[in-house]
Amino acid sequence: MNWMDIRRKHALPDADSALPGRVEAMPVTDRHAVLGTPMLPPYAAHLEQALFGMGCFWGVERLFWQIPGVVTTAVGYAAGQTPNPTYKEVCSGQTGHNEVVRVIYDPAEVSYETLLGAFWENHDPTQGMRQGNDLGTQYRSAIYWTDSQQCDQATASLAHFQQALRGKLFGNITTEVRELSVFYYAEDYHQQYLAKNPGGYCGLAGTGVCYAAKSRA
Repeated sequence: MNWMDIRRKHALPDADSALPGRVEAMPVTDRHAVLGTPMLPPYAAHLEQALFGMGCFWGVERLFWQIPGVVTTAVGYAAGQTPNPTYKEVCSGQTGHNEVVRVIYDPAEVSYETLLGAFWENHDPTQGMRQGNDLGTQYRSAIYWTDSQQCDQATASLAHFQQALRGKLFGNITTEVRELSVFYYAEDYHQQYLAKNPGGYCGLAGTGVCYAAKSRA
């Protein structure tokens, strides 16, 4: 990889320099391969949505579909410029998108705080535009909130976990915390990838620091 490629993978494109994309949405099978639930909206009125970026989305999706109270999950792209991007385009660094997981959950069974704990404990949020050996803007740590309550909880959780990390001599958190604009589904073969390919790559690796949500009363 030459220095121009490295620079592009660390810099987010603006609207003028991003790839043009397309109008057509990515076709996706509307059935979760593990949970057997619908992946496409509309969802039941009592369900809520959370969106996280933690590096390669294959392992991240498996993490969340295993949590009781999660109804369905899907992998996709968010926080970029290019409409309906492909995986190849996102990996080029020219769309600005992040690899993310959409989590649809029942708040009566699992709290947003619990999901935040899983987020913080299962990746290193201090690495900027990378996660482990995965280098690029699409691997950045991120929480994309959907309402003011999620915004407040996500912001408070970052401050709490930053304090915990400093106690273990980690650096500053680089996690992007912003409002969700548009979620684009990834290609069908990426959905529940590790269920379909049990020996596939999983890049999840936490810091070993506990989130300890109950200590934040």
